[in-house]
Amino acid sequence: MRIATFNINGMNARLPALLQWLDETKPDVVCLQELKTPHEKFPEEALKDAGYGAIWHGQKSWNGVAILARGTQPVEMGRGLPGDPEDVQSRYIECMVDGVMICCLYLPNGNPAPGPKFDYKLKWFDRLIARGTELIGKKEPVVMAGDYNVMPTDIDVYKPERWLTDALFRPETRAAFHKLLEQGWTDAIRHLHPDEVIYTFWDYFRDAFGRNAGLRIDHFLLNAPAARRLLAAEVDREVRGREKPSDHAPVWIELK
Repeated sequence: MRIATFNINGMNARLPALLQWLDETKPDVVCLQELKTPHEKFPEEALKDAGYGAIWHGQKSWNGVAILARGTQPVEMGRGLPGDPEDVQSRYIECMVDGVMICCLYLPNGNPAPGPKFDYKLKWFDRLIARGTELIGKKEPVVMAGDYNVMPTDIDVYKPERWLTDALFRPETRAAFHKLLEQGWTDAIRHLHPDEVIYTFWDYFRDAFGRNAGLRIDHFLLNAPAARRLLAAEVDREVRGREKPSDHAPVWIELK
């Protein structure tokens, strides 16, 4: 099973590029973030024509998450991260696909930090940690995939000294990510590529992609049953270099 995560940065604006990538690579499951489209404007029929069933949680202009499954319909298990009934931002959805639990997330950016947006980010992280506690011990494979908006270590960011005060790299953010890992989750990319410089995001400005001035902020966390099945974990980097791209590249894992 090939499972991908892709911050699409505008679902309808990037739909042709998404359909091209789906046709080329044919992932079995795709977690999408930053749909930036109302729930009713999600291109369900176009994806169905491409062979994918979908569940999604849209929001006008901002956020939004979806899970696609090739040749089948994902069985939704829940939407919205538990822990704050007043949180209306569309950032989390769960489903089952062929016996694997898939959790798609778009963690808040948190800038400027410190400030209310950073406080929201850390509280959201606390809720994710609480959900992780509930999921880590499941007997079936569990995959938590998405844009975590955190660079866990110095190797995950180009020129880390320039990011020390950014919400994505502040000590509190990295500590929260490592607290999640300490529950027993496996960071798939780092598990298979422990020392390699790998990025998943490149800003649109200052030729960041051309200079490879990137960040690794899109992650797969696997519980033990999923980690035992891990065969591969890679980034489809060339997609970021195409015309009118997202600022993220698709990231994928393969499970046996």
